[in-house]
Amino acid sequence: MKLQARPDDRGLRLDVFLARHVETLTRSQIQLLNRSGAIRIDGRQDKAGYRIRGGETVELEFHVLEPAPISAEQIPLQIYFEDQNLAVIEKPAGVVVHPGSGIRNGTIANALLFHFKNLSDVGGESRPGIVHRLDKKTSGLLIVAKNNIAHARLSAAFQGREVQKTYLALVHGRPARDVAAIDLAVGRHPRIRTKMAAGQLRGRAAFTEYKVLEYFRGFSLLEVKIKTGRTHQIRVHLSAIGNPVAGDDVYGERTYKQFVRKFGPFDRYFLHAAGLRFNHPSTKQPMAFQSPLPPELQKLLESIKS
Repeated sequence: MKLQARPDDRGLRLDVFLARHVETLTRSQIQLLNRSGAIRIDGRQDKAGYRIRGGETVELEFHVLEPAPISAEQIPLQIYFEDQNLAVIEKPAGVVVHPGSGIRNGTIANALLFHFKNLSDVGGESRPGIVHRLDKKTSGLLIVAKNNIAHARLSAAFQGREVQKTYLALVHGRPARDVAAIDLAVGRHPRIRTKMAAGQLRGRAAFTEYKVLEYFRGFSLLEVKIKTGRTHQIRVHLSAIGNPVAGDDVYGERTYKQFVRKFGPFDRYFLHAAGLRFNHPSTKQPMAFQSPLPPELQKLLESIKS
């Protein structure tokens, strides 16, 4: 494929330019293609961060990319429950759920391969047992599938909105209402492809409910429940109503800078997947799990209270 860069593409990163013009490719796929030498600008290879000047010819050579198998790693895991069908674990903040975008090691998937003998492979070799995800800077409960039948049933339960996920979030400011629902479609940001945005015409339906648990000076602690699982949904929705999540430097850039000046660097979001309720995929028995706030979030709350 050959693409001609136009004047209005000037200043775009190469990977952003390609993501805009070749909608079937993700940025991680583009970066993988580029590292393999499949992308050339006016006949030469350059980094994914190359800035388009306008007028260049960008060539892509599509070929099958076989991902390298990921390895088991002895990474500690907190396991709340395990049987022959599934496990429920805790994902710490700062850890990626599965490999991607150049990350091959140190993920939850690597840890799962070490801790569990059997895992589903529905999601592919790089996503063993992975049924759903949490952002890197979010902590909390994850369900892991140990065989393909359990994976299929759990996926169907997520799609049928039969899995209840409850989060705790500390947000800036005080929401207009103590209890409310946010019903705004979430889709890719029209200009910044790494971000999502609320209210997009081409976005997918997204529904979030929240309840204020406690007010502090300048902050509110919320209980949040989601009926859909769109990318960055909670962070996008809370930012859209003017109450971005504490620690979110993407959807609350201005408030994040103020936050850091007052409390110091905080390399995670105050967003914790604290509760899970679902029916066991085999026995159909109701299952419920609770995860306490991690120590760093407890410490921040105490600092705010004092």
